[in-house]
Amino acid sequence: MTEQEEVRLLEVGEALVGACVPAYFHPGEAADTWRRLLAVPPRLVVLDLGEEREAAYAPIVGRLVAAGSEVLARVDTDFGLRAAADVRADLRRIRSWYGLRGVFLDQVAADADRLEHYREIVDGVRGTIVLNPGVYPDPGYAALADVLVTFEGPLAAYRAIREPAWARALARGRFCHLIHGVGERVRVATLRKAARLAGTVHLSDGPGWTDLPAYYGRRIVAG
Repeated sequence: MTEQEEVRLLEVGEALVGACVPAYFHPGEAADTWRRLLAVPPRLVVLDLGEEREAAYAPIVGRLVAAGSEVLARVDTDFGLRAAADVRADLRRIRSWYGLRGVFLDQVAADADRLEHYREIVDGVRGTIVLNPGVYPDPGYAALADVLVTFEGPLAAYRAIREPAWARALARGRFCHLIHGVGERVRVATLRKAARLAGTVHLSDGPGWTDLPAYYGRRIVAG
């Protein structure tokens, strides 16, 4: 395992779990948070780039890409209520502004009746596609994405998570879990459980994604 892999991955026994960081803090603010993130670039980082082009994001994107991180643009789909044309327009605009191809489609529907809608959105999209329903969706969504976020929420809800049979048949790398409210005492146990279900994991010790957890930058070994 290389030094670069050591700072990007969480080690759980013999399994290496990639880190995906929702970096939902503005470059013009939280300077220390950005310094910590750029010092230890994650495997995947999601940026919420807003509706206006901002010059402050360009060097951030450049530094992350140069470090080998895959940078994904967050685009809200409003649980399938936003028109596919509007979502695709956002993707084109972000690509033209920052050169990003990877996409993190947020607030994704989970029901089978919206599959065609999302198929229209992702058709022809180049780069990594992450869909975030935040729960295990209809299995048809797995065919539309490189990675599915099958959990996003607090630790209290994560304790009750149940993996459906269709998900057990797929590689762990196809899934991502984003868990917040994870205190130090339960961090290792939570990571150990998450590693059985997902190949990409982020644990926050706060209530959401507006800051990096206090432990960020330290390698976690959950043997």
